[in-house]
Amino acid sequence: MAIELASTIKLFLPYQIDWLEDKSQVKLAAKSRRIGFTWVQAFEDVMDALTLKIHNKPCDVWFTSADLSAAKEYINYCKMWAKALNIAFKDLDEVVIDEEKDIKSLSLEFTNGARINAISSNPSAFRSKGGKVVIDEFAFHKNPHELWKAAWPVVTWGYPLRIISSLNGTNNLFYQFIQKIKAGKLDWSLHEITIFNAVAQGLVDKIYDRPTTQEEREEWINKIKNSCGDEITWQQEYCCIAVDEGSAFISYNLINSCVEDCLFEDLSQISFDFYAGFDVGRIKDLSIIVIGEKIGSVFYIRKIYELKNVTFKEQKAIVNHILSHPKCRRLAIDETGIGKQMAEELKDEFGSRMVEPITFTQKMKEELAYKLLYTFQDRNIRVPDYQLLKDDIHSIKKMPTANNNGIRFDCVRSETDGHADRFWALALMVYAGTNEPYQKPIILSAKPNVYKGLNGELNLNGLGGLLRGFN
Repeated sequence: MAIELASTIKLFLPYQIDWLEDKSQVKLAAKSRRIGFTWVQAFEDVMDALTLKIHNKPCDVWFTSADLSAAKEYINYCKMWAKALNIAFKDLDEVVIDEEKDIKSLSLEFTNGARINAISSNPSAFRSKGGKVVIDEFAFHKNPHELWKAAWPVVTWGYPLRIISSLNGTNNLFYQFIQKIKAGKLDWSLHEITIFNAVAQGLVDKIYDRPTTQEEREEWINKIKNSCGDEITWQQEYCCIAVDEGSAFISYNLINSCVEDCLFEDLSQISFDFYAGFDVGRIKDLSIIVIGEKIGSVFYIRKIYELKNVTFKEQKAIVNHILSHPKCRRLAIDETGIGKQMAEELKDEFGSRMVEPITFTQKMKEELAYKLLYTFQDRNIRVPDYQLLKDDIHSIKKMPTANNNGIRFDCVRSETDGHADRFWALALMVYAGTNEPYQKPIILSAKPNVYKGLNGELNLNGLGGLLRGFN
């Protein structure tokens, strides 16, 4: 029975139609989660089981996913499409594939004899089979190399092969296949669909069952992103960006080892000298100011100012307020590009001892990045449990320069949260607190256990235990 695809096109979004119309023997999809890909794959498989013949025989389909729940969802979609298209089928429920190894499949059988089988991720399930192969969430399979060794021969006689997954780091076969396709080493078809692609092509409209505004679509994307909990999940599961935790300059484990409830509502709560880092932005990037109170050798992040689309006049007023605080010791400011004028004005007004303009050369960014890394490694910093800050810190990576003659420190620019602006503001704060052009004199007082500094006397009785708790 022939079924015209044209009659079903209105059911699908453009990226789903592109997938259906691609008749390559081997197709690979690197895709966002929850954009309807299992749904459209089930449709393609039902159509192939009904219409595709290899060597004059109906085409069986062998579908495998990383867990049983995905296999059940897939087979239910197949049933749904068969019923919607008024196609007779027999629900075989669980079929024993290999009794010895306890391998079973959820199977449907059509009147032409073709079967759709949803099997476990056990590589042995593919042995001695022939037909179309669909590997779902390939990047998350426990034994991907063994699975691949068993699955590839199944399609040797010209059957189609579909490989579908979201990203899961760089150390897996799925990611390697993507890189080989892009390098022209594999003659396979590649589809990449991020959450942004899907939304632009009507995903939110379909979810809401009506046309949506740009504001509604952006709100929906932000809701999904905020529900992820961390940047790695967002980038891999929704943005098709492979994240290798081993390549992060500062790991989440290291960051989390220095997390503490340390923010203050107001600068008036600060008792010791504090330092500030100011990464200047205006429209594309955020302006970020990080305040760190230094107690002993430890920086405590007390305040983070996040300024988006704030005029330079308003930004300067905020910085003037910070620099005028009696406990403010020093501010390091990014004078690269748009920050140059503000840096000059602040330096003229408060002097070079209070304000140090920093030009973001590769050499300077390397110094800033390593100084911050060492501060974390020595546990000489406490940061709040603030996910955007932690994600920015984690996002920085060592990368080769364009001509491969050196290294640079950079990150993938976020579509909503700038360019690791919080990282650089934090690094500037640490730099301000460790690269002072002078030191305040410390004078031993005649009183026991008391040091006299320029800001008055500090009684050290009982402070030793407190400081030990910070180390």
